[in-house]
Amino acid sequence: MDVSQYLQIFIEESKENLQRLNENLLKLEGNPDDIQTLNEIFRVAHTLKGMAGTMGFVKMQKLTHHVENVLSEIRSGKLKVNVSMLDTLFQCLDALENYVEEIVNTSGEGNEDYGLLIQELENIATMQNGTISKEAVSVESKVNDTKVLSPGITEAENENLMDLPEVQANIKNKAISMGMNVFQVAIKLSANCVLKSARAFVIFTELERLGEIVHCVPNTQDIEDERFENEFVLVFVTKESKQKLQEIILGVSEVESVTIAVFKQSEVIEEDIPVVKQEDQQNTEQQENNPVQNGKQVSSKTVRVNIDRLDTLMNLVSELIIVKTQLEGLDVSTQNAGGNYNDSVEYLERVTTSLHDAVMKVRMVPVELVFNRFPRMIRDVSRKINKDIDLIMSGEETELDRTVIDEIGDPLIHLLRNAADHGLETTEERVALGKPKKGTIKLQAYQDGNNVVIEVRDDGRGIDVNKIKNKAIQKGTITKDEAANMTEQEIIDLLFKPSFSMAKEITDLSGRGVGLDVVKSKITALGGHVEVQTELGKGSKFIVRLPLTLAIIQALMINIGNEKYAIPLGNIQNIEDVRKEDIQLVQKQEVIVVRNEIIPIVRLHSILGLPQEEDKDLMMGVIVKKGERQVGFIIDSLIGQQEIVIKSLGKYLSGIDIIAGATILGNGEVALILDINSLI
Repeated sequence: MDVSQYLQIFIEESKENLQRLNENLLKLEGNPDDIQTLNEIFRVAHTLKGMAGTMGFVKMQKLTHHVENVLSEIRSGKLKVNVSMLDTLFQCLDALENYVEEIVNTSGEGNEDYGLLIQELENIATMQNGTISKEAVSVESKVNDTKVLSPGITEAENENLMDLPEVQANIKNKAISMGMNVFQVAIKLSANCVLKSARAFVIFTELERLGEIVHCVPNTQDIEDERFENEFVLVFVTKESKQKLQEIILGVSEVESVTIAVFKQSEVIEEDIPVVKQEDQQNTEQQENNPVQNGKQVSSKTVRVNIDRLDTLMNLVSELIIVKTQLEGLDVSTQNAGGNYNDSVEYLERVTTSLHDAVMKVRMVPVELVFNRFPRMIRDVSRKINKDIDLIMSGEETELDRTVIDEIGDPLIHLLRNAADHGLETTEERVALGKPKKGTIKLQAYQDGNNVVIEVRDDGRGIDVNKIKNKAIQKGTITKDEAANMTEQEIIDLLFKPSFSMAKEITDLSGRGVGLDVVKSKITALGGHVEVQTELGKGSKFIVRLPLTLAIIQALMINIGNEKYAIPLGNIQNIEDVRKEDIQLVQKQEVIVVRNEIIPIVRLHSILGLPQEEDKDLMMGVIVKKGERQVGFIIDSLIGQQEIVIKSLGKYLSGIDIIAGATILGNGEVALILDINSLI
């Protein structure tokens, strides 16, 4: 039974279920008596257990089984939800996430069995109102007073051993002579077991990690086709002990009992039959069944798409086929051929524009996918730094390109941690200042033109510009003379310098100076930018602007020298005629005045290393904007607006800051796309 084809589905669904588990545990923490939330947590845990069992991930299944036991006791009213119990359940959630991450990386769940966590769950499950239950005491005493090794296990007498076929008997004898153990294992499944073959497959998978199954009654084909009752018998060769086998098999859910007998050496040993050693068995199994490349599971990026959007795509593809048929049917010899051709091209242009919009919508996913992980993170951070924090999120339905969604999580984590650690005051400080005891962090997303804006706002102490200035001078980042001429915004921007930190001491949350510079570089790499607004004593706001999509954009095509370049249209404010006599110098920087605003100008020829002619009396300037900053780029001429597909320059040219990528024009020429953020 090859389940490798279902591995990716398992990974995707496990991540979704773990996120649901996270959300509902947070709800339960806020309202411990909410039965509906508790039932939802139980359903998710049960689903995870079943999925893990079917895929053969026994450790993950065992952990979820014990979580399910605790939840069952809570549902029955025998246990009450408390803080300690929720902490343990959150630790179980982290452990399950680690299992899934290990499966993504190696296709296996790893060696960590979280024994202490399972023991903690068992202790919780046997507690009733702070005391150990009578049932638990009864079971414990029975185990101590009898020779029963575990519930559901009995030992068979050796006379009950089956007669093996000749080949299997020879393998058994050879294995015993090599010092290995040969066991007859009779397994009985629960009468209410629904997927008997799947359960048997889980047992087979776990045992084959420890040795080799040399015989099976009924045969494996009948078991796979579920042509058996609730019992089957295995002959198993291994170096492991009987106790180890018992633990492994009883770790699989819906196993009612296990009967184990030991084979002894027969009098006659036939010719040598090679026995597969445990290590060889595992290596062979991994090579045959493990979909791993270079040690890492190939994890595909998926997007869930509304069926209506797919219907729209299908309709547009049908329109393309109609246009193709029209163009093929044109008779160029007729008098109206030119007119019909122009009509078809216009029709084609409308269809391709609509197709582009439809494909972009298919790629778009809500930022909720990223936001959902933050309530749990803020909960843990607030407890670690002993601050009472309320996280308010809005705009989760705002959509972003999937490629942007995958990259934006880490920068937002940095910003939220900074807001909690640096931004918000301690409870005592807030009370002294007359503020509410609970600090507030607001995470908001909304669309603004061709950009999505994400704001992280706190009601804390704000940013002290003078402290930043003094720290920067102390570290040698700037001189005193430079500090005297810097604006408030320029001083705040020093926070984004590498290795610059305002933390007084190094903790696991902050102080190493690897926060905001990472945020800026990551967001810049996505074609966005970040800016800061702050008011001392009132709080700070970090504003992240990101492009809706990274694949296809509207751009202004320009000529500089003999080269063609593209500037993303979303950055362009306006296009101005620049007269030679209007250019002035301010602190050695050329500037122009446009509608009473002083705008610095940049000559792209010099930056791009292109030959520049003498200044004309009338030049053309493209005014671009990044946040609150405006810059005018001097160009030679305009080509026009065009929809372009962004292509990467490849890994060898990835270090060129001022170029964001390239595009292929209609005539086959390559035009470079200017990175406005880096240029500014």
